[in-house]
Amino acid sequence: MLTRPCTGDLYHAFDFWIGRWDVHDADGFLIGRNRITRLFDGCALREEWRGLSGLRGTSLNVYVPSREVWHQTWVDSAGNLLQLEGGLRDGAMVLEGITADADVPGRIVRHRVSWSIVEGDPGRVRQHWQISTDEAAWETAFDGRYRRT
Repeated sequence: MLTRPCTGDLYHAFDFWIGRWDVHDADGFLIGRNRITRLFDGCALREEWRGLSGLRGTSLNVYVPSREVWHQTWVDSAGNLLQLEGGLRDGAMVLEGITADADVPGRIVRHRVSWSIVEGDPGRVRQHWQISTDEAAWETAFDGRYRRT
């Protein structure tokens, strides 16, 4: 008998993000819609983003047991690629990565993105994306408030 892969708790640590969502900014304005689905019997998650600005994007998310990390690869209609890794921290999924700064040759931009359930309500999730060029000062690049539809 075959053992089902991807059945441990760590494989499902990001399941709270699964669903169809309306995404609002911190002021409550609708900025897009996101759909997160399971792939391959729960071994991965796929994100499908449609921003009202016209930006579309997708990510593939997977738990990597050999390194005990979650990995996300994001690509979008503006030609951006972002790869993040991390895991659960104080009840939030926190993934981090680096990219080259498009405006300053040779400078690195650090990305830290966290997803957390809002006030114990599984129908609401906050995605907070911060960036830094020096690891001392972090600024918010995106602050999405997800509401399940």
